[in-house]
Amino acid sequence: MDIAKASIKTPVNTWLLIIICLIGGLVSLGEIGRLEDPAFTIKLAQIVTAFPGASAEQVEREITEPLETAIQQMPQLLRVTSISKPGVSEISVEMKSAYRADVLPQIWDELRKRMVDVQNTLPTGVRPIQVFDDFGDVYGLYYALTAPDFTPYQLREFSRVIRRDLLTVPNVAKVSVAGVLKEQITANINTSQLANLGLSLPDVKQALNYSLRPYSSGRLIMDGQRIRIPVDSAGSKVDAIENITLGLPGTTSQIRISDIADISLDVVDIPRFLVRHNGQPAITLAVAVGKEANVVKVGKQVRTRIAEILTELPAGISLAPVYDQAVVVDESVSGFIINLILSVSVVILTLCIFMGWRAGVVVGGVLLLTVLGTILVMWLYGLNLQRISLGALVIAMGMLVDNAIVVAEGMLLRMQKGISALEASSHVVKQTQWPLLGATLIGIAAFSGIGLSNDTTGEFLFSLFAVITISLFLSWVLAITVAPLFGSYFFKVGTSSGEDDFNSVFHTRYKTVLLKALNKPGKTVMLLVGITMLSYFSFGFVKQGFFPAANTPMFYVHFWGPQTRDIRVTAQFMEKAEALAMKHEEVKALTTFIGKGGERYTLTYNPQQANESYGELVVRTHQRDQIPGLIAKLTKELKALDPDAQIYMERIVFGPGSGAKLEARFSGPDKKVLRELGEQAKAILLADDQLRDVRHNWREKELVLVPQYDDYNAGIAGVTRADFSDALQFSSNGLKLGKLRDGEYSYDIIA
Repeated sequence: MDIAKASIKTPVNTWLLIIICLIGGLVSLGEIGRLEDPAFTIKLAQIVTAFPGASAEQVEREITEPLETAIQQMPQLLRVTSISKPGVSEISVEMKSAYRADVLPQIWDELRKRMVDVQNTLPTGVRPIQVFDDFGDVYGLYYALTAPDFTPYQLREFSRVIRRDLLTVPNVAKVSVAGVLKEQITANINTSQLANLGLSLPDVKQALNYSLRPYSSGRLIMDGQRIRIPVDSAGSKVDAIENITLGLPGTTSQIRISDIADISLDVVDIPRFLVRHNGQPAITLAVAVGKEANVVKVGKQVRTRIAEILTELPAGISLAPVYDQAVVVDESVSGFIINLILSVSVVILTLCIFMGWRAGVVVGGVLLLTVLGTILVMWLYGLNLQRISLGALVIAMGMLVDNAIVVAEGMLLRMQKGISALEASSHVVKQTQWPLLGATLIGIAAFSGIGLSNDTTGEFLFSLFAVITISLFLSWVLAITVAPLFGSYFFKVGTSSGEDDFNSVFHTRYKTVLLKALNKPGKTVMLLVGITMLSYFSFGFVKQGFFPAANTPMFYVHFWGPQTRDIRVTAQFMEKAEALAMKHEEVKALTTFIGKGGERYTLTYNPQQANESYGELVVRTHQRDQIPGLIAKLTKELKALDPDAQIYMERIVFGPGSGAKLEARFSGPDKKVLRELGEQAKAILLADDQLRDVRHNWREKELVLVPQYDDYNAGIAGVTRADFSDALQFSSNGLKLGKLRDGEYSYDIIA
């Protein structure tokens, strides 16, 4: 089949292809999904198991090791790491990169089944094993809710309303709320009065548990109707606790809880996680969008819904963005469109200079159709516009014009000799179509190793291979169909390209330079060698960075206080730190996390796990260029604020984040030797003036107060270890007497 002749003789088919690429590309450009990074599954799960009262050694021996043994029997496992703390075991499970997102749910189900099997073999008192497999979810729309004039309870209710309404927005997959200050019911018990009445704390605890839990009392059949018989609990309100009664030993008298205790609803004394935004207590709402969604559209819908919600809530409530992926993606895509226009313009201008304006229009038109057609095919196959696919289009831009140039130039030269457009295009296409296809396939094959890689690289960079494959193949199709048609419209028989020809002043001078270079090959080669050496020498002055800093004007400040520091002390320090940072005019917004990191709002952000001595500032500046200078100033000022704290800054990068540039690992059975090796390595690194922020993950040893339990005297007094433990809790941070549920919330009852 003579494709070129068919394209010119029956232009309806060719124009249909042009219209499909043009209109379809423009439509799909507005409809195609847009994300910051490719949809990528972090193959990591966390297993958390609580064992109240156990030491770190007990947790490691009785909880962590049995769980690790069961996990290591999974063939999909890549590595397992664990942290055993007093009262809790934290295990991180990472699967092999060969397993893609579609099979991971089955792997996590298998992991859960193994944990259920191990649960029955664990010691008494171990809480249910929790498996978190959504650790890698990215919440691209991240907001901070502040309401200075309202109570923590009201702020929590506002967040619940906002979360409920945001879940109704199309393509919103998940909304996570964090930073809510948990409340507890505090029972200030008069122990002297309790003892005089012959009662004990276990009596109060038993009465609360019996009164607050629901009971099933069966059902009746009356007149053919099934009637359930519920027994009401004491109530779901805090006031109901005061009316719970206790019987006095040896009598028929009863007293109410309120007779021996003052009951109040308070914020917990020791919070687990605190959030602040611009100096105000806050709650974060993190919104995750669907994998195939256009995050720009979803972001606009979310912002519109938030504006509507705020009009329905009391004045004084603010919901400010911490990170808005929709804005970042919109800027990226807008920048790509501008670059696309510039690229096509440069191609057309270059071709106009060297081949004439007619050839420039032909090749430029084919290039534009190729890019738009590629976007259309991407949309049809569910590929999104994101960092990698946009990069692929930029990479392919230089290769997309090759096929069209070969066809257009060959057709142009033959028409200059008086050959008709029909015959010229037919001869060129027949002569070059298969060599061009071969060259196109070679170009595609060059990227196949990336896209077809059966590991994390292949999953993350698949769109690079897919987009280049689509665009290069489409460029070949359009070069042998559309380019001949356009050439028949613009090229004229017997002339080079209209008004411009190779006898112009520019071409005459270019010919002169070219002939001189060919006549003196030795000097020409020496000149080329000199230019190459100069380029090689200049390359040493080019700033190197495999993972460059992102364009987002944000950076992190990590604080690590002494390991034994209480979270309330950490919070006091963080308030001073944020006040100091906000004095700088470069700071536009400031979000503070205390006790752990925030939600994963970008793929490269790795949130820090829970630790009371940890705090983090997320600093947003007005301009990206302000970050280096501000980091230098804050580093000096914040380290002077607390010399005992480890403080280091981190910029957002296009690549793996939240790690050190240089890391070393020691492993072995002896904990004492490992700690000594860690300290020695730290001292060696600190001796180098070029290194900073040197640290190890074992940190300082914690102080422990160990009371001695006398079994003999305790047996005589009738005091069990449980009584002993309850008495110590009652005298320190409070004894948990029970739990009260009120709707979707639960409150610990603490004495």
